[in-house]
Amino acid sequence: MKWMKRIRFLLGPALICLVVCILLKTVLFLGYVPSASMEPTIASGSYILGTRLLGELERGDVVIFFQNGRCLVKRIAAVPGDSVAINDITKEAVVNGDLSDATRTLIVPEECYFMLGDNPAVSVDSRYWEEPFIAIDQILARVIQ
Repeated sequence: MKWMKRIRFLLGPALICLVVCILLKTVLFLGYVPSASMEPTIASGSYILGTRLLGELERGDVVIFFQNGRCLVKRIAAVPGDSVAINDITKEAVVNGDLSDATRTLIVPEECYFMLGDNPAVSVDSRYWEEPFIAIDQILARVIQ
């Protein structure tokens, strides 16, 4: 009978751990932001919580995605069909607008997004990447704010 009490005593915590693990694998995403690229929205050194249930992604959403072997957090600046004018010298980017000294103009392809950090002075984002677009299947979660 003692072993039954021990099993019941351990079953509760084990069940809770199992539920938390399942939630973190299927519904929630827990992350850490080591840089200042999203300041002032997300401070450097912050822990963030995201939902893996993405739904419809929109311009302005903050998302966690996988790019070049790393998990990054950025804001969706442009959605499929948007045009992005970029000045490669000043690194200025304008979405669906005119940038008189633009060095290149991009059109965001279907099922892709153009990402920018909220702190453009330190953010290494779509303006710098060789492939500037993030495909929908690279997005892991939407940050819960």
